[in-house]
Amino acid sequence: MTAQADHLPGKGRWSALQRRELGWALLFLAPWIFGFIVFTAGPMLWSFYLSFTNYDPLVESVDFLGLRNYERVLDDRRVHQSLINTVFVAVLYVPGTIVVGLFLASLLNRVGRAAGFFRTAFYLPNMTPAVAVGALFLLLLNGQQGLINQSLRGVGLPAPFWLEEGPWVKPGIVLMLLWSIGGTVVIYFAALRNVPVEQYEASRLDGATAWQQFLHITIPHISGAIFFTLIINTIYALQLFTEIYAMFFGQQQAQSAAAQSEALFYVVYLFQQAFQNFNMGYASAMAWLLFVVIVAITIIQVRVSRRFVYYEGE
Repeated sequence: MTAQADHLPGKGRWSALQRRELGWALLFLAPWIFGFIVFTAGPMLWSFYLSFTNYDPLVESVDFLGLRNYERVLDDRRVHQSLINTVFVAVLYVPGTIVVGLFLASLLNRVGRAAGFFRTAFYLPNMTPAVAVGALFLLLLNGQQGLINQSLRGVGLPAPFWLEEGPWVKPGIVLMLLWSIGGTVVIYFAALRNVPVEQYEASRLDGATAWQQFLHITIPHISGAIFFTLIINTIYALQLFTEIYAMFFGQQQAQSAAAQSEALFYVVYLFQQAFQNFNMGYASAMAWLLFVVIVAITIIQVRVSRRFVYYEGE
């Protein structure tokens, strides 16, 4: 019996066909594997090593510091400030993106044949380079002549100085981030198209209102898409850099000190330490702290989602 079992397919031996398929699979995966090792895994390991040193690219000597960089990160007030700024904007941006994106996707789902045009129109802002978005919103959020403030004055609402007054900097940044909401809208639109129409019809016969249909039919069926955008947008918000740097730090420090303090995000401060102060070891420790925070938040989101995310067929 043992000798016969050894010759059965899938019992410890690879057939010629399986070996050939494995070879082709590795061949096609080779570019990705090479790129991952050289451009992702390699730099990550190098950064992890540097986080224990005082590496300065302008100085040849490198001293091993142990955990001192991490202790310094935990004691650095500007790290605390930048992390608070980042989390605050993420708390505003992520739920706002879900709510606004779902609202626009619901409208798009009712358009009919014109949905293709509007879907493209919603997604086009995502194709705009991040630096261009930052430059655009420098004009739109201008306190004197910006289009947003002119519109607010036109309807009799107060027009704040988004880029100068500290309390308004973060809401202005959230407005800018909502410019690129098109990707979320497209995902929600695709999810809404897959909700069974029969369930809506059955609920109408039972006397369900539109709000009840939305809560008990729509939301459960698109909960997987909501969960996906929750994770993706959270990671994106915690790594904000390009637009913020272009708006507040890229014009020879043109913005006020109060605005720069409010716009000092974690990755911006990390960039300053790495490429302005050349504290590569300290910046590497900051990067790994951010990595741990993102992983921890993602794990929490995944565990919490098991109670709320509905997958058809379960």
